Amino acid sequence: MRGESAALRSNGGEGRMVRLIIPARPEYITLGRLALTGISRLRPLSDELLADLKLALTEAASNSVRHAYAEGSAGVVEILYELHSDRLVIEVADEGTGFEPGDGAADPESLSEGGLGIAIIRAIADEVEIGSRPSGKGSRLRFVKTLT
Repeated sequence: MRGESAALRSNGGEGRMVRLIIPARPEYITLGRLALTGISRLRPLSDELLADLKLALTEAASNSVRHAYAEGSAGVVEILYELHSDRLVIEVADEGTGFEPGDGAADPESLSEGGLGIAIIRAIADEVEIGSRPSGKGSRLRFVKTLT
C-alpha cells in the first residue's frame, strides 16, 4: 500500500492541484473532506457550497471504498483536487474492479438502496464523468463545480 500522501502544486499557471492517496477504508474518507476544507481557504466558498461538495466527495469516495476491492483486500483511493479561478474539479479514482453505470445511474427512481450516491453527485455538480481510469484498471469519477 502506498499510504497517505498529499501534494499541492501549481498546474501550469492554470490552477492549483492537490493529490491525496488514502487506504480504501471508510475511516480515511474524512481526510478527503479535511483536504477539501483546506483547499476552500484558497478560494473561499459559502458554507452551503462547501457542505454540498463534501457530500459529493464523500459519496464518490464511499463508492470506491465499498465497491472497488474484494472484502479484506488492500487497495487505495486517489483523490485529485484542481482549483481554478472559475471552477473546482474533484476526481476520485481506484484500481479496483471497475464500474460503468447503467441507465439507472441517471434515474434516481430506479436506483436500489445505496445507489443514490451518483444521483446526489449529479445534483450537486455542474459536470460529472464516470468511467474507467486511463490505464484501464479501476474506476474514475470526476465532477466539476463552477465557482461564481
